[in-house]
Amino acid sequence: MEATFLAQNFVPIMFAGLFVLLLTGFPVAFALAACGLGFGFIGMEAGLFPPSLFQALPLRIFGIMQNDTLLAIPFFTFMGIILQKSGMAEDLLETVGQVFGPVRGGVAIAVILVGALLAATTGVVAAAVISMGLISLPIMLRYGYSRVIATGTITASGTLAQAIPPSLVLIVLADQLGRSVGDMYAGALVPGLLLVGLYILFIVVVAIFKPAMVPALPVEARIYREANGKSGHVSLLLLLLLCTVVGYAWATFHDGIMTAWLERTLPSPDDEIVIMSMTVASLVALALAIVNRITGMGLLSRLAEQVTFVLMPPLILIFLVLGTIFLGVATPTEGGAMGALGALILAVSRKRLDKKLMNQALENTAKLASFVLFILIGSTVFSFTFNAADGHIWVEHLFLDMPGGAIGFLIVVNILIFILGMFIDFFEIAFIVIPILAPVAEKILPGMVPGMTADQAMIWFGVIVAMNLQTSFLTPPFGFALFYLRSVAPKNDYKDRITGENIPAVKTSEIYKGSIAFIVLQLIMVASIIVFPNLVTGGLKEGVKIDADAAFEQMLDRAGEETGKDDEVNMDDMKPATDAPAEEDPAKALEAEMKAGKK
Repeated sequence: MEATFLAQNFVPIMFAGLFVLLLTGFPVAFALAACGLGFGFIGMEAGLFPPSLFQALPLRIFGIMQNDTLLAIPFFTFMGIILQKSGMAEDLLETVGQVFGPVRGGVAIAVILVGALLAATTGVVAAAVISMGLISLPIMLRYGYSRVIATGTITASGTLAQAIPPSLVLIVLADQLGRSVGDMYAGALVPGLLLVGLYILFIVVVAIFKPAMVPALPVEARIYREANGKSGHVSLLLLLLLCTVVGYAWATFHDGIMTAWLERTLPSPDDEIVIMSMTVASLVALALAIVNRITGMGLLSRLAEQVTFVLMPPLILIFLVLGTIFLGVATPTEGGAMGALGALILAVSRKRLDKKLMNQALENTAKLASFVLFILIGSTVFSFTFNAADGHIWVEHLFLDMPGGAIGFLIVVNILIFILGMFIDFFEIAFIVIPILAPVAEKILPGMVPGMTADQAMIWFGVIVAMNLQTSFLTPPFGFALFYLRSVAPKNDYKDRITGENIPAVKTSEIYKGSIAFIVLQLIMVASIIVFPNLVTGGLKEGVKIDADAAFEQMLDRAGEETGKDDEVNMDDMKPATDAPAEEDPAKALEAEMKAGKK
C-alpha cells in the first residue's frame, strides 16, 4: 500500500522535500544534490528504480566539466569586475551626467544609459545597483530629485544586467535550454534596447508633466566648460553627427565586405550590421579625439573630448565582443576571453591595475564560478532522479491539461518565475525550474506562431524568462535590487559636503515606491514580447533548409558520374544500414536501459 502511494506521488513528494530543505536555509546546491540522492535511494529501496540507478551520474557530472559554454561565465565576470573596480562606473556617471545634466531629468537619463552600459560589461545586478547607488544617489538627492524617481531609476537600471547581452543570465538560460548563446544574445538585443528606451521615455514624460521631481543640474555643477563660458555641447553634437554618417556608410557596405571576407551565402543579419556599424563609428570618434589631443588643434570641446575618452573604450570593447559573436568569428567563450583581455588593457591604460585589484577580481570570479558550478552539479543530481521517475512527463501532463493552451502555459510560467524571483537567485531558478519547463515549452510553443521553428521558440521562451527575472528583482518586499540599494543608501540624516545642506535619510518605503512604476514598464515589455515574438525571432539567423530527397538524388548522380556506371548504382547499398549502431550519449543510453528495466 505504502509503495503504491509512493509510486503514484513520488514526483510531488520529491518537490515538497526540496521545498522543505530550501526553507531550512540549507545551501541550494547541496539541498538539490541531497534531495536527488535521498529520493533516489528511497526509490531504489521501494523498488521504483533499479539498484544501478546512479551508475550514469558520474558521466553526467563529467559532461558538465567538459561544457565549454560555461567557461564564458568566469570570463565575462572577470571582465565586469575589472572594469567596475577600475573606476569605470564613476567616470561614466560623472561624464554622462554632465552631458544630460543641463536638461530636466538629465541625471536620471544618465543613470539609465550608464546602467545599460554596466549591464553590458558587469552582467551582475548587485554590481550595477551598488555602483550607481554609491555614486549617483547622493547627486540626485543633493539637487532636489524626487526620492521615488531617484531610487526607482537606480534599481531598475541595475536590473538591466539581466537582459542586455552579454548577460550571465542569457548564457545560463541558453545552456539549460540547449540553444546557442549567440542566438540568445541576438534575440535579447532588441527587447533590451527597447526597455532602455521605455525607461528614458518615462523620465521624459515625468520631466514634462512633473518638472519639479527631476530638476536640471545648476550651472555651478557643470564642470566641463570652455574658456568662453560655453558648455561644449555643440562640438559634441557635431561629433555625434559625423559618427552617425560614418556608421550609416559602414552599414551600407557591411554586407558586401563581410560576405566576401567570410565567404557567406546568406545576407548579414540586422543586429550584426548595427553592432559593427556602431563599432566603426566609435573607433572613428576615438581616433579623432586622440589626434585632437596630440596635435592640440582644438577641434573638440572639453566635454566632447571627455565623453569620447570615457565612453568610447568600454563601448568599443562591448561592440567587439558582441560583434565577433554575432559574426560567428568567435564563440561566446572566446568572446568572453577577448573581453577579459580588453578589460585588463583598459585598466592598464588608465593606470588603475594593481595587485590588489587583480586579487579582488580573481577571488570574486572564482567564487561566482564555483557557486554556479556547484548549483549546476546539484541540479543535475536532482533532475537525474526526477527524470528517472518520469517527472518531466508529470509536468507535461500538468501543463497540457491547463486551460488556454500555449498562452495559458506562458502566463502560469511567468507568474511562477515572477514569484520565485523574489525569493531565490536567478542562477537557482535557471538550474531548478528551466530544465523542468523546457521539454514542455519545446512541445507547446512552436505551434503557437505559424512558421516558428523549435529553436526560435526556445530562444523566445528564454528571453521572456530573462525579462521576467529582471522584473522580479524589483518587486517588494523581497526584490534583490531593492536590498542592494538599501545597503548603500543613507540610513541617517547627513550634511552634504558640497552644498552644506542637511539631507534626510532615504526610507525603505521610498525605495519600494520607486520600483512600482518601473515594474509596470517591465511587465509591459514582457507582454510585448509575448504578443510580438518577432521582437526576438526577427534577429535570429534562419538555417539553410535542405531537401533530404533532393540531396540523396544529387549524391547518387555524383556517384554515377564518378564511376560512369549509373545503372549499376544500387540505391539500397547507398542507404545507411538500419541496424548500424547510432552514436549516442553513454549516460543517456544507460539511463534508458535502467528505465526499461524499471518498467
